[in-house]
Amino acid sequence: MSTTATPAQAARDELATKFEGQLIGPEDLDYDEARKLYNAMIDKRPALIARVTGPKDVAAAIAFARSHDLPIAIRGGGHNGGGLGSVDDGVMIDLSLLKDVEVDPTAGTARVGGGCTWSDVDAGTQPHGLAVPCGIISTTGVGGLTLGGGLGHLTRKYGLTIDNLLEADVVTADGELVKASPDQNPDLYWALRGGGGNFGVVTSFLFRANPVGNVIAGPTFWGIEEAAEVLSFYRTFIGEMPRELTGFFAFHFVPPGPPFPEELHGRHVCGVVWNYTGTEDELAKLLAPILTVGTPLLHGVHEMPFAMLNGAFDALYPAGDQWYWRADFVKEISDEAVEKHVEWGEKLPTGKSTMHMYPIDGAPHDVGASETPWGYRDANWGSVMVGVDPDPANKDVLRDWAVGYQEALHPYSAGGAYVNMMMDEGQDRVKASYGDNYTRLTQVKKQYDPENVFRVNQNIHPAS
Repeated sequence: MSTTATPAQAARDELATKFEGQLIGPEDLDYDEARKLYNAMIDKRPALIARVTGPKDVAAAIAFARSHDLPIAIRGGGHNGGGLGSVDDGVMIDLSLLKDVEVDPTAGTARVGGGCTWSDVDAGTQPHGLAVPCGIISTTGVGGLTLGGGLGHLTRKYGLTIDNLLEADVVTADGELVKASPDQNPDLYWALRGGGGNFGVVTSFLFRANPVGNVIAGPTFWGIEEAAEVLSFYRTFIGEMPRELTGFFAFHFVPPGPPFPEELHGRHVCGVVWNYTGTEDELAKLLAPILTVGTPLLHGVHEMPFAMLNGAFDALYPAGDQWYWRADFVKEISDEAVEKHVEWGEKLPTGKSTMHMYPIDGAPHDVGASETPWGYRDANWGSVMVGVDPDPANKDVLRDWAVGYQEALHPYSAGGAYVNMMMDEGQDRVKASYGDNYTRLTQVKKQYDPENVFRVNQNIHPAS
């Protein structure tokens, strides 16, 4: 590269016959739009955005970045809380054009491009009465959620997203396209199921697609003043329910619009968002005990396509808000923890801020602690505290609340973090995410990425 050429200009020269996608630099009109991330609190300026069309483009972009000693970030859906889908003065490999979804309803599988969001997956699987376990916002990228674990509405019944990953096509740090499955590169397959983007660029996933058509779902709200009573009942109740039922506990403000009654708009509440893969009559019997707790303000449970539930929060949380995350895994919710939750839940800093407590018992417990890197198979909940607001002026308020809440509850946690819900929290927190599996991850990292080319992530260092 000449001393005057920018990385984008050099890439156009060097990759002219090797790259079929788009090469975007700071001098291009679409650069600012192309570099945007879901979390507007993160503002990074890559030297080059390589929008790829397939594995060959990925390999070319990696080789270019390495030859010019430029750091690499991998962007799937761009939802990563810490903005790890981009990098200042480096190369962002943008997978957003890899949108193919191929469903085999007979085999019960879905092959999904690395640039898909979960709405793309739902659009492919739902017409066949199928779904892949995912999160709770359908604009989330498939790649990031999957590689970190993946928990959401279907977790208790069908496990984590990684528990449904059958194979993956991966471009490694040396540009080789390999398949990771139980039979091919099984060590890489093991590491991908929770180890994040540390081992290569996944251009295609093959998932098990499970029978899920319409579900019975929706929220129950109680006034915030009843939160201690509701959470105390919920902590035992949900674990006694069949796996077909899940429900995450939350603190939030009722959004000021449909489908919520006008008299509840802006109301400070606690609640549970339910999802049941059975019938309405069955669910009515299951939920009868918790509906006698306190005085529910709203019980908005009804039949809907699973895709509708998975997209229910998309409009409330569009790209461009300010976000700050903190999270922990939890085995038990003690009386003292209930008190702390209520204390901090009463201090939600903005209308979009929230705490969610996702149940992760049931199917995730069927998988052994070392069968995947995901380190907390004995936890019963994943709790996340999220400060959210459109106004950049509130970013410090959001951060202070999320950090304060998590630190107050951390003594009651299982001790570790969840890489999909972390900011820049230091290497000790990364290691704590994986527990006893971290050492093996460092060995796989050494095998597939010994120079730590893929380091813009919750990084696993290669074994020395």
